[in-house]
Amino acid sequence: MSSLKLQKVLKVSGVSVDVAGKRLAHAAELSVGAGEVVSVIGPNGAGKTTLLRAIANDLQPASGVIELGGRDIAGIGARERARQVAVLTQHNSLEFAFTGLEVVSLARGPHSTGAALDLRICREAMEAMDVGHLAGRLYPTLSGGEQQRLQLARVLAQIWRAEDAGGQYRLLLLDEPATSLDIGHQHQLMRAVREFAATGVGVLMTVHDITLAASYSDRLALIKNGHCVAQGEPETVLTDTVVSDVFDTQVLIIPHPESGKPVVLGG
Repeated sequence: MSSLKLQKVLKVSGVSVDVAGKRLAHAAELSVGAGEVVSVIGPNGAGKTTLLRAIANDLQPASGVIELGGRDIAGIGARERARQVAVLTQHNSLEFAFTGLEVVSLARGPHSTGAALDLRICREAMEAMDVGHLAGRLYPTLSGGEQQRLQLARVLAQIWRAEDAGGQYRLLLLDEPATSLDIGHQHQLMRAVREFAATGVGVLMTVHDITLAASYSDRLALIKNGHCVAQGEPETVLTDTVVSDVFDTQVLIIPHPESGKPVVLGG
């Protein structure tokens, strides 16, 4: 592991989360290093989104501590946190007739970097997501996949530069970012996320497609019924037995003929 990834952006220690009186996450232990991509996978209702919402400070943990760069995230002010942590949720409805560029520009609100620099950053983030051509298009007229790629460009623009975070760590949280995309744009998105992580950003995301997650993640965390049952490199944790148990269905896992990364097949 590189020295960069040894710098912990995020540390989750013993975090449990209750929603409507029901415990949906149990004593979670998780970390993300600078430059590292970690994916949380598991069946629907396993607690993946609940854990992500707690890390995003959207849900208050019943117990445990969430640290951003060694600081309790609950004690970091909203504006400072927005300069360091960007979150893409599963559902991003927007009814106003903003252009694509205006949608991405919303991300620069927490910063005081000036209009010219903000515009440059937004355009760079849009190019990274291959949506530069949508700058003048009205958001409600776009397809679901185009809207999703614009939304990802928005959260990238929010923490685009290390300087904007005041020299602090940057964290990108993505909840099922590739779900509405076709296969080509799924891989384009994942490549963009990996390239962004290489600038020193820690990335934690939930991913529905296990094979896709294995192809682009440094580590995986497998969750079942709110419990983290396995963590580690994809080649280590993705075994027939573990995945079959987590998803309650028989699977066969084979190495990709070129990359060697695990490929999950239905049994």
